[in-house]
Amino acid sequence: MSGLRIVFCSLSVLIPALYSQQVYRPNIPKVWDEKALSDWATPLAGINVRPTHISGAAYYAKAVDDSRTYPVYARGREPQGYWKMLQTVGPKPMLETQKLRSRADWLEAGRRAFNEVDHLHLRTFDPAVIEIARKGESEMIAKDGTIPGIRWVPTAKGVALSFSACSGCHMMYLPDGKEVAGASFFTKPNLPFTARLIPVVQTQLHYVAGAAPIQMGEEPLGMWLYRAYGVPWKSDDENARLKTATVAEYRAYLVAHSRGGAVPRWNGSLLYPAKVPDLIGIKDLKYIDHTATHLNRGIGDLMRYVALVSFAETTQFGPHDMLAEGAQHPKMRRSDEVLYALALYLQSLEPPANPNPKNEETAAGEKLFRREGCAGCHVPPLYTNNKVTLALGFEPPKDAPAGLDILRVSVGTDPGLALKTRKGTGYYKVPSLKGVWYRGHYFHDGSAASLEEMFDPARLREDYQPKGYNPPGQSTRAIRGHEFGLKLTDIERTQLIAFLRTL
Repeated sequence: MSGLRIVFCSLSVLIPALYSQQVYRPNIPKVWDEKALSDWATPLAGINVRPTHISGAAYYAKAVDDSRTYPVYARGREPQGYWKMLQTVGPKPMLETQKLRSRADWLEAGRRAFNEVDHLHLRTFDPAVIEIARKGESEMIAKDGTIPGIRWVPTAKGVALSFSACSGCHMMYLPDGKEVAGASFFTKPNLPFTARLIPVVQTQLHYVAGAAPIQMGEEPLGMWLYRAYGVPWKSDDENARLKTATVAEYRAYLVAHSRGGAVPRWNGSLLYPAKVPDLIGIKDLKYIDHTATHLNRGIGDLMRYVALVSFAETTQFGPHDMLAEGAQHPKMRRSDEVLYALALYLQSLEPPANPNPKNEETAAGEKLFRREGCAGCHVPPLYTNNKVTLALGFEPPKDAPAGLDILRVSVGTDPGLALKTRKGTGYYKVPSLKGVWYRGHYFHDGSAASLEEMFDPARLREDYQPKGYNPPGQSTRAIRGHEFGLKLTDIERTQLIAFLRTL
């Protein structure tokens, strides 16, 4: 019996130990790590200082809210009993770490977070807004009958309506209704911005929803816009005119942006838009944002960036503080665990199946790609050299950060975003061409709506009519820069485009 007792005791120790070894226990980085934040952002052109982040103490003083959210259905598509379920289910956790036993479990949790994470500061219990959403009237309806961009949030106070934080902009819908997570929602040229916002967006608060992860003060709309986009260290800051902007003028900017696949965010720009980026393949990219505003040194930086743009956005730039009296950062945040699962999922994203076959034409196009020197910047297999180029007219400071791999040339594209905005680092990152066949907008502002337009020499003329982004009230202008390939013959141009569509 004593021998059996020894064996049993040994097994009682060994089995839990073996079981625990099989459980995936990720090493979750601390999101708001002061040391990691210190050299994360790129200094700004014009003042050569890094934006000032909120302190770690302020960040972790925020209350954690990881509540699950649920889709809003279009008229006639809501499942029976769905609204009653939402009213009675109460708040549920988006992630239960004790149930995640494998990497696959964490990825699935990240997938759910990608679809469910909402803008915490934009939740509303306004009965009038709730009623509009309940009617389910929308021009944009997913294959499963849901309306992209908005979510129901059961809370202890009742059911709130909120806006999708990730999937609202980074979910592409193929013609057959299939969803492609990570790709831009705005891949279809000229998709009206209002088609996805539905009539919920009727108040000043919600018109500025996409711009401000900030609880704004009591100021007119124009001042809200200036707080979001102004560049006070520039003596000739064009954003000063936004101080008197009307709702109609703001809507005109939104429609213009949507034609180029852009959504203006806080610290972005109404005057120099940046298209919504494709997140597929982000794991292999060295920089985040078109202007390389932040380094991408690993999963911790990706987690930080989600936190930054969602509830910890920068408001201070050197001596310039953009918060008005009474304005403040959101008081809630996501847990580090949710941000880890989300970032892990983002790193795993794959492109849709490419329908473009390789053939003699694409082989000829690949030879042209190499002959014309394209592979010098767009190096296979990532089709980027992961460097930054100079905005037209920018000279890097002598003390440029060592983390920036600078290619000291300019391709001559519009320098406005890189020099005249709060995203203005003076640089543009060399984008990856992988997946270029499905993106639908080209140049950092989405001026060109197709690869054919990208390689059309007519776009250099002042009387040219861009198919993508064009400023409000403007019908013609030249799309300058990146003139590589514009001197090819028609046959060569067709071959090059055919090759690019295989990437």
